[in-house]
Amino acid sequence: MTCKAEWITSRQNPLMTHIRKLTSSASYRRQSGEYLGDGVKLLEEALRWGAQLTTVVTTEKVDPALPAGVRHVVVPEDVMESISPSDTPQGALFLAKRPGTDLPEDLTGDRYLVLDGVQDPGNVGTIWRTADAFGADGLILLAGCADPFSPKVVRATMGAAFRLPVYLTRVDALQEKLTRAAIPLWATALREDAEDVRRANLSRCAVVIGSEGRGVSPQVLDQCGRTFLIPMREWCESLNAAVAAGVVLWEMFR
Repeated sequence: MTCKAEWITSRQNPLMTHIRKLTSSASYRRQSGEYLGDGVKLLEEALRWGAQLTTVVTTEKVDPALPAGVRHVVVPEDVMESISPSDTPQGALFLAKRPGTDLPEDLTGDRYLVLDGVQDPGNVGTIWRTADAFGADGLILLAGCADPFSPKVVRATMGAAFRLPVYLTRVDALQEKLTRAAIPLWATALREDAEDVRRANLSRCAVVIGSEGRGVSPQVLDQCGRTFLIPMREWCESLNAAVAAGVVLWEMFR
């Protein structure tokens, strides 16, 4: 174990309390400007892609090579179990600075995926990972979505959280910047005028995916110029949000 590592054995240590709050509270994550990542593989991805790590907490069995200035804390197995958001801790947690989530003044990309009311952290993380894989220029979250920097979302991205930017905004602010960039805003929706997504040209656009329960909200649909549907068997009403996003992202990519 590196000689620079600190030992902490108390579950009541301020750092341990801080970690538990980062796990449980979105408002605390925003206030503190940090988020929590969980797992050895995710730590490797964070180091590889230059995430702004502040602290790494490990058990004795894990000895990562960390950049200068990153605090390394070693804890016993029972303390790791008390702070890990996972049921099966892997022996490594890390704290990182929460990146900015404001939309840039100018949208310079061609393809954006927009989520409206997607609340499941696993779905948001999986969509983020898929958007990264299929070359989206950004993931945009509207009202009612899961916090993109919750431990469950970050873990589900499998490293995409360190590569592809995520933005939080309102639909009116988004529409204003899309209009300025000449990028149309479209949506997936089961409406009579919806087009088959296979016949749409999605090479330059922003597409909204709604929640599984209610789809894209009426307020957001009102801002969308066109709607698309994903064809499926007639007895199927909807797809999982992450699956629907994967289909749309593939159509964008190809």
